[in-house]
Amino acid sequence: MILLTHNMLASPMKEASKQLHLKIECEEKVEKEQEYNADFLNRMIERIDWNSFCAAAQSLDVGNGLPESKEQVDSSNEEQMKKIHHALMEVDVVKGSLVCTETGRKFPIAAGIPNMLLNQDEL
Repeated sequence: MILLTHNMLASPMKEASKQLHLKIECEEKVEKEQEYNADFLNRMIERIDWNSFCAAAQSLDVGNGLPESKEQVDSSNEEQMKKIHHALMEVDVVKGSLVCTETGRKFPIAAGIPNMLLNQDEL
């Protein structure tokens, strides 16, 4: 699961608000080189929750050098944009968990795929 995917998820727990409240507990990650596309990256930066992205990147040890806020992103600075691209697109959590910060419920990540299905008693 790449951080772009993580940034689009919200906890399905009925007790949780429908916002990004999922932290990553990573057991295994891989870094896979992806083609850099500045236009795509600029469009994605506009859509992501920057604070959640930075927190997730820090938890995976790939957040160094990222701007502290979306307003500090300089799309003309290719070095900065490539750091964002790397954290957002090239770091894949293969095994671990997503944890709802509001309820504590863990959702497993296996083979890079998060399982967000709820148990019958959680519906």
